[in-house]
Amino acid sequence: WDLLGLEIDMNRKKDKGFETPLFLNVLTCYVMFIPHTTHQVVCINNINFQRKSVIGFVELTIFPTVVNLNRIKLNSKQCRIYRVRVNDLEAPFIYNDPTLEVCHHESKQRNLNYFSSAYTAAVSAVDPDAGHGELVIKVPSELWKQGDEMNVLKVYIEFSLDQPKGGLHFVVPDVEGSMAERGAHVFSFGYQNSTRFWFPCVDSYSELCTWKLEFTVDASMVAVSCGDLVETVYTHDMRKKTFHYVLPIPTAASNISLSVGPFEILVEPYMHEVTHFCLPQLLPLLKHSMSYLHEIFEFYEEILTCRYPYSCFKTVFVDEAYVQVSSYASMSIFSTNLLHSAMIIDQTPLTRQCLAQALAQQFFGCFISRMSWADEWVLKGISGYIYGLYLKKTFGVNQYRHWIKEELDKMVEYELKMGGVLLHPTFGGGKDKDNPTPHLHFSIKHPHTLSWKYYKMFQCKAHLVMRLIENRISMEFMLQVFNKLLSLASTASSQKYQSHMWSQMLVSTHSFLKSISNVSGKDIGPLIKQWVDQSAVVKFFGSFAFNRKRNVLELEIRQDYTSSGTQKYVGPIKVTVQELDGSFNHTLQIEENSLKHDIPCHSKSRRNKKKKIPLMNGEEVDMDLSAMDADSPLLWIRIDPDMSILRKVEFEQADFMWQYQLRYERDVVAQEESILALEKFPTPASRLALTDILEQDQCFYKVRQGACFCLAKIANSMMSTWTGPPAMKSLFTRMFCCKSCPNIVKTNTFISFQSYFLQKFSDNYYRAELIDALTNSLTPAISISNEVRTVDNLNGDVRLILEEITRSLNMEKLLPSYRNTITVSCLRAIRMLQKNGHIPSDPSLFKSYAEYGHFVDVRVAALEAVVDYTRGMHRTSPSEVSRTHPIPYVVHKILSMLGKNPPFTKAAESPLCNEALVDQLWKLMNSGTSHDWRLRCDAVNLYYTLFGLTRPSCLPLPELGLVLNLKEKKAVLNPTIKPEQGPDTTEMTVSSVSMSSGVAPPPQGLKRKLDSVVGPLGSSSPEPGQVLQEEDTSKKFKIRVRISSEDEIDMESPHDSQAFIHHHLNILERPSTPGQHPVKHPALIILLSDNLEPPAVDQAVLSLPVTPLPSSFGKESTSSSKHSGDHHHHHHHHEHKKKKKKKHKHKHKHKHESKDKERDSHAFSNSPASGRSARSPSMSD
Repeated sequence: WDLLGLEIDMNRKKDKGFETPLFLNVLTCYVMFIPHTTHQVVCINNINFQRKSVIGFVELTIFPTVVNLNRIKLNSKQCRIYRVRVNDLEAPFIYNDPTLEVCHHESKQRNLNYFSSAYTAAVSAVDPDAGHGELVIKVPSELWKQGDEMNVLKVYIEFSLDQPKGGLHFVVPDVEGSMAERGAHVFSFGYQNSTRFWFPCVDSYSELCTWKLEFTVDASMVAVSCGDLVETVYTHDMRKKTFHYVLPIPTAASNISLSVGPFEILVEPYMHEVTHFCLPQLLPLLKHSMSYLHEIFEFYEEILTCRYPYSCFKTVFVDEAYVQVSSYASMSIFSTNLLHSAMIIDQTPLTRQCLAQALAQQFFGCFISRMSWADEWVLKGISGYIYGLYLKKTFGVNQYRHWIKEELDKMVEYELKMGGVLLHPTFGGGKDKDNPTPHLHFSIKHPHTLSWKYYKMFQCKAHLVMRLIENRISMEFMLQVFNKLLSLASTASSQKYQSHMWSQMLVSTHSFLKSISNVSGKDIGPLIKQWVDQSAVVKFFGSFAFNRKRNVLELEIRQDYTSSGTQKYVGPIKVTVQELDGSFNHTLQIEENSLKHDIPCHSKSRRNKKKKIPLMNGEEVDMDLSAMDADSPLLWIRIDPDMSILRKVEFEQADFMWQYQLRYERDVVAQEESILALEKFPTPASRLALTDILEQDQCFYKVRQGACFCLAKIANSMMSTWTGPPAMKSLFTRMFCCKSCPNIVKTNTFISFQSYFLQKFSDNYYRAELIDALTNSLTPAISISNEVRTVDNLNGDVRLILEEITRSLNMEKLLPSYRNTITVSCLRAIRMLQKNGHIPSDPSLFKSYAEYGHFVDVRVAALEAVVDYTRGMHRTSPSEVSRTHPIPYVVHKILSMLGKNPPFTKAAESPLCNEALVDQLWKLMNSGTSHDWRLRCDAVNLYYTLFGLTRPSCLPLPELGLVLNLKEKKAVLNPTIKPEQGPDTTEMTVSSVSMSSGVAPPPQGLKRKLDSVVGPLGSSSPEPGQVLQEEDTSKKFKIRVRISSEDEIDMESPHDSQAFIHHHLNILERPSTPGQHPVKHPALIILLSDNLEPPAVDQAVLSLPVTPLPSSFGKESTSSSKHSGDHHHHHHHHEHKKKKKKKHKHKHKHKHESKDKERDSHAFSNSPASGRSARSPSMSD
């Protein structure tokens, strides 16, 4: 610590629950050891598809920001580092990744509170924004003087990847032929800054540099990466070629990507700087799908009054994609499932939207990066906002407003359920600031600890807040702000040798708000404080009464600001009142305690006077006013019609008012609100209003679709009073069937998109919807005791449905539909037949469809059925569930589905809740998903859903308990537990407690004093989630232990009894209960276990020739081979020498530095995040 020159605050109070490790208590930040990278070369000279391996090197040009630079920290995960050189001198280094296994020796802890704290600490320990990294390189002492002169350093690192589980995804189809003929390809992927998974770098969005990228691949392959392709060089034998890319615009390593495969290439005919890449035989689909991309370019460049920032743009379509769209500097990687032919209508808008999102992120997200994680909301907000403008222009105002309502409803529902989404978290400066979101079961300090659902809602809220800012300052000023940010960044990017200027390419919350203030001159501080600096939404309840004497509308607006996820709103709110004489807007002020507001009416009630009624859009219509109150001029009322508050509104008005609103209000949001409200009013009048809307061709198709579903619900509610033919059938016959023969459906001319989406007459989508309709008609079977259900005794209608589903499923195997939509519907139908008791519940069919090789949508539908089967049956399946292929997207969907439809919850008892399941999930969460941030957070979510924050209740009690009598200083057996037969075990020593966490267990027979293990007894803080129950007034506590009869009691030393008990409750081993056979869980234990086991040590790593550890790093070199096998991620790598003579020479060379390096080694070994203690075995290669 003296060498590092760091000050440590030893008086810092410990946080309650989780004790922050000393390693993280350092006040002086490590940024001093992360100098500025100005240029980086990445060279991948071998990609082996057969072995799924990569070999290459990187070279970083570093400008020291401090004198006497002696440490350089970089990010690198799962890379095997062979050698490191700094300015051609061999450099020693330490590789330590605490996120590989979050909780060491905590196999019996199983406490999510503890895990979340440890995981946050582990991620913080390697956070590049805080100056940390997994790879620490010691600058050779010969170069320290060079650091004084501020000369550049060149850091050269050789590395390889062997079967990477994250960062790079290899797709190698199991068919015959060469790799190119098989369509084998590889692409980079990851959630947030994940470039460290495939090459060493400073993996931060705020660290910009220029790039040179070289990739050597087989001659039949194409390598696509960021920047301009300057040349392609073949080898002498013409079997390989090297692609040379140059990216002169300063870019963060997190925005660098790679894709290699036998791609077919299409140059955009309207913009030659745009190139598209797809897998073999998909070129016709690529041409159609990309035919309108130039229009998106033109739109963004026009509204931003700024040219696209890069000199080229590349789109790559890959199979088994991580997400639909991944944006990187000058290129985007898409799922190949977005491609479609001209025959497919339904996919067209979805693909266009994905392209528009990717291009928006090129401007804000890739070209302009962020200063820190706390500023992420600005980039996501701006890119989402300008994407919304594209949506409005291309698909219309109705589609845009429908999308805004949809996004608002999703976000509000999530916030009310989870307790709030915080856009701009700040940390430090008090206990509340350290954890600004105590209502969440995960930390929001890093993007890598976030729930995926939370991050999706975070993006959603960000663009909604941008829209609120636009409402406040106008769209014109908003676009000027964006243009200013882009102009400054463009100027900065052209400063080739002035890297200090590149900070203009980073946006922060402060700089963004300052730009808004400078451009618009308006203060949006209160808006930011309400929606950005704090979480939660507003929940309004509205009702009204009309005062006929005063001709006044008495409106009451109440708020719920005490429930989870809600906040109090004070400020203006817009109310729109549709009266007989027109539509009138009123702005009310919501004060602290004001509930009631008097709004004067402009109209008088009409009695038998017919007159057209003017609407908000200026249109005048005739209305049948017979349903309304004769004394009131009010037709309908709307609160916050423009959605200018992030809110949920529950408003009470009469059914006829909702019916008028549906029929005559021209805003689609108002119509959708009224459809939702009419579900509660199953009356003939509601039925008529919905039918009228359905038959209006000029009405927005999404509103008509909503009316269909609402009408079906109302018809079901009115079964006893319904008159006439079935509601939906008569409508369908009237709208879509031949007049002369009502049983024959007319051919769809595809002239009207509105009617197409209502009828869905594309062959595969139409047939899939018909199967869904058949499924929805199913009702539970009437079971007769002891009846064996067979096809012969099925109900006639159900048999017809089953035959139709079987026929469609078999036809799909011969003539597959686009995206196998019909198969997906058939699988769901079969599951519904099982759930309703018509056919036996059996998951074997779904397991076969869940296997690798089926289309991803089919696999997800089959897995959904397996998850539902597990929940419904509450028993294990008779045969093993088929093992899934490790496609990150599929595993993510499994975990998400289990979280959404869990087999049990923490509030309910279930035979599936057992120790084996806890074991499986804990391993998955702790070490099995270290290669993918998203999967780890999915596993945390599932663990929380099933077991909550504290230790799972299903874990067994120990065979024996120990009672400490602190008055008599004795430890005696709990008298309620019968002791085992054997030697006298009545009195035991406390030091005989067998420990399983925090400290490596001592060798057998070795006795340790209590104070030698725990240190000062008062120094151990309790772990989170542990609850102690005092037995009686004599201060006896139950402790779970394994007991040895040999040791003696040592209770004489003074100590804090409470801390002592807390400490030992956490670290005691908890054996399983004998005779208990856990119930296996088909979906959880087997589906999730595939390829997600804790990473085993590759024998190749252990067999590599390595330099013996010098005394600086090897003081604790007496480690057991067992430990080195278990903890692969603690490596000291030096240059690999083959001759013993050179080994000894190297060892002697570093001997004089032993004292300094010894201190360094403790800096990496003492962190609970890395699971090491002062006494645990040393790090080994």
